[in-house]
Order: sequence, then structure tokens, then C-alpha cells
Amino acid sequence: MRLVVISGRSGSGKTSALNILEDVGFTCIDNLPVSLLPDLINKLRSENLRDDLKLAVGIDARNLVGDLSLIPEELELIKARGISVNVLFLQSRRSDLIRRYSETRRKHPLSSSTVSLKEAIDLEKDMLAPIAEIADRNIDTSGLSLHQLRDLIKSTVVPHDTEQMAILFESFGFKRGVPSDADFVFDVRCLPNPHWKLELRALTGNDPEVIEFLESQVDVASMLADIIGFLTRWIPKHQDNNRSYLTVAIGCTGGQHRSVYLANRLAEHFGETYPLVQVVHKQYPSINSAEY
Repeated sequence: MRLVVISGRSGSGKTSALNILEDVGFTCIDNLPVSLLPDLINKLRSENLRDDLKLAVGIDARNLVGDLSLIPEELELIKARGISVNVLFLQSRRSDLIRRYSETRRKHPLSSSTVSLKEAIDLEKDMLAPIAEIADRNIDTSGLSLHQLRDLIKSTVVPHDTEQMAILFESFGFKRGVPSDADFVFDVRCLPNPHWKLELRALTGNDPEVIEFLESQVDVASMLADIIGFLTRWIPKHQDNNRSYLTVAIGCTGGQHRSVYLANRLAEHFGETYPLVQVVHKQYPSINSAEY
């Protein structure tokens, strides 16, 4: 049996993540109280269901007060019974969560007549800390499209090669904040900016005109070479330390030109060596992500 726990902040995409896992063969249960998890495992095993059963449960702030502090101990007991356990924690920037609730007019599970939306979001962060601390992977869904989230969940939970470390290159704009799931962050705002060329301003780092401009700049080539050299040395060290995931964030001012171009080039380069490489453009989710 395999157990995947999906947790995270309300509005970060947990329901979508469970739906994605259901599509790839998981039996999914949302809003399961932590105290009932051992009983559920016992029930499934006593009924002699197939050994390859894949179970995904959503556990979040809707649990009983104080219940979430039990999750690390409960999961260790489940692992001791020979069950594979993975924990995914989804989060998003506070401003994004506020915007999503404002747009959908949904009520946050912790908000009330005396607790505002902002207070509820902050309270939830503290309540979920025990799960966030033990998560195998934290995923920042800020700026992700549903398509990109689907690719990330699938590559995390059902990768093509479970023995290899998954590497994600993501472009972002510093004006929107640094992604909280990044292991390495490279600031490329010092490079020549296509934004100041009027004919390039509306384009992205995926467009041939922007690519041609950036590839004509000596500093861009030097920055790319330096980042490749750094990662070539240190990615194997992380892999040797039994890391399953590594996220490399490339940031420019708006996340439109330079960071997009460099994230693509890095994914292409390391995709020749590592089988599980993906690229995501956080400020421009309409730009299709890809695997290399």
C-alpha cells in the first residue's frame, strides 16, 4: 500500500491536487481527521485489498483543534508497518490567497465574524506548521496554472523513474516575491533587459526576437555558464544526499524575459544528463511548461 498526504493552506490548490491523483489511479479522501487515519489504514488492510493500493488523503486546517500536532507521530507509526508514505504541502503567497478568496467569494474555513480573512490565513499557517515541517516536498503554487500544477503533482508523485531526483527550473519576477519552494535562487536582474527595447517589451523569453537579443549579450552567456558550472558541481551532492526534489529559481524584475530565457536554457542543458527535468514560468503560466 502507498499513502500520499496532501496538505497545505486553504486556497493553495489541495482539491485540484487530489483530483489529479484520482485521475492517475489513487483512491482519494478529502478532509480526513488525523485521528481517523490509523483506523482507515487498518480497515483497508483487514479487508485484504490489493497490495498495490494507492491512497491519497487531504488533511488540512478543517481538522479538529489540536489534531494536527499528531500527524508526525501517526505517520511514523504507519511507516513502521511497511507502508510507503509521502507528504506534499501546498502553499502560496499571502497576497495570492487573499486574491483567490476575494475572486471566488468563498469563505476561509477559519474566518468568522470575529476573525478576518487575513487573520485566518495567518492562523492557518501556524496550525499547519507540524505538517509543513515533515513534508517531503513543499510546492509554491503562486502563479501556477492548473496545467502546470498537474505536471508538478504527477512528476512528484508518479515520476517516470523513482530512483532519480526531479529537478525543477522556475522563472519568476522579483516584484512578485521570491518563490518559497526554491532551493537555489539566482538573481539575473543585472543582465541587459529587453524591456527597454520597445519592440521586445511585449514579448517573452520564449520568443525568437528576445532569444536573439539575449544571446548577443556577452554577460548573458557568462551568467549562464557560471550557473551551469555551479549546478554541475552541486546537483550531484544533493542527489548523493538522497534528495528526491530540487528547485532552482531564476529571477529577473518582471519574470518575463531574462529569467524565462535562462530557465529554458538550463532545463535544456541539464535535461541531457538528468531524466526528470521540468521548467515552469511562474509569472507567465500561459507559456507552456515542458519536460526535457
